[in-house]
Amino acid sequence: MKWISQFFETFWELTLEMSPYLMLGFLIAGLLNGLFSQSWLNAHLGKPGFMSSMKAAFFGVPLPLCSCGVIPTGVSLYKKGASKGATTSFLISTPQTGIDSILITYGLMGPAYAVIRPIIAFITGIFGGYLVDNIKNKEDITATATCNSCEKDNPSTHWFDRIFKYAFVDFLQDISRWLLIGIALASIISMLIPENFFESGILSEPIVSMLLVLLASIPLYVCATGSVPIAAVLLLKGMSPGAAIVFLMAGPATNIATFTVIWNAIGKRMTIIYLITIILGALSFGILIDYLLPSSWQTYFNISTQIEHVHHFLPYWLSFGSTVLLLILIANVEIKRLLSKTTNTKNELQQLMKTYSVKGMMCNHCVANVEKNLAKASGVESVEVNLSGEKVTVKGEITDAEVKTIIDGLGYEYVNKV
Repeated sequence: MKWISQFFETFWELTLEMSPYLMLGFLIAGLLNGLFSQSWLNAHLGKPGFMSSMKAAFFGVPLPLCSCGVIPTGVSLYKKGASKGATTSFLISTPQTGIDSILITYGLMGPAYAVIRPIIAFITGIFGGYLVDNIKNKEDITATATCNSCEKDNPSTHWFDRIFKYAFVDFLQDISRWLLIGIALASIISMLIPENFFESGILSEPIVSMLLVLLASIPLYVCATGSVPIAAVLLLKGMSPGAAIVFLMAGPATNIATFTVIWNAIGKRMTIIYLITIILGALSFGILIDYLLPSSWQTYFNISTQIEHVHHFLPYWLSFGSTVLLLILIANVEIKRLLSKTTNTKNELQQLMKTYSVKGMMCNHCVANVEKNLAKASGVESVEVNLSGEKVTVKGEITDAEVKTIIDGLGYEYVNKV
């Protein structure tokens, strides 16, 4: 009982610290979604070159998209004519951070980490885009890809849905489980790992910690927001600031699903450059912070000192109220997810429905992308996606080959008809 009590106490304390910044981050994310349309982004990213890569990184840094949510957006940009360099820059810079994760980083880790995260995302995005545009390959001979069925902006969508529904329903549904998992893992780490764990033995050498963190981060998925409480707890256990930066960068930006989709949709060269950029960027900035910064600057990365200043001005009623509201919103999206799954299960029993197994769909951005594009096909009456079951159910007169063409064209993997 003592362990259980300690777990929930730590979980509650972390949630109290994060909630005010999360709620503000979600609201700003909704405002960004309402102000900047995808068609507007596409118009600025079409030409190869440094400026397109810089614009893509600049646009990508504040966007609240995780590494799974950024896949359909990035593939859509490419299919609509964005250069490979700009697409690579967008895919690298966007999942590392976002307005919500920047605010959470400030709340849990202090201003130094909150400032350096978007800077790193911006620089690595530009670097990756530059490499793609300047390393020539036979893949570049092919004409610019186009896609008539890619997702288009819907001007009829009400402003309330574009801002508030997106912020507190659609976007929250994408990260709610990963956010809870991140806080839960941070709570478990806080209980199980002893104080100053990283300050003794071989782990006391920062470069060793960086390499271990990098190896663990690359194949696994953790969203930019969910990575923050884990990094904060590891810092309190003695992990070096540089190793924390490696985790905050590589964890959200890489996972197996990301590599698979980019490889199939855009090309192997781009995928390799994407991975190399993440690895070199993470290690370079980690080494810079741990080994090359002046000693007088290290105090800015002392998490214990920084978070005391950050939390000093936040009243308890604000943290408590934000936490209660956040938990209510998470409960709401989980109920919607459960009801949606039940509805999809019932629809699968209808004889007029065709159900397909589709890999690579990771979040609500993927769901919306697949549903909208299949619904545009001639003869389709309705489309429903079961995200957790990796199933797409289509009602109407459309051939399996047509479904496969649309699914593959969006960057996902058509497996078979169920």
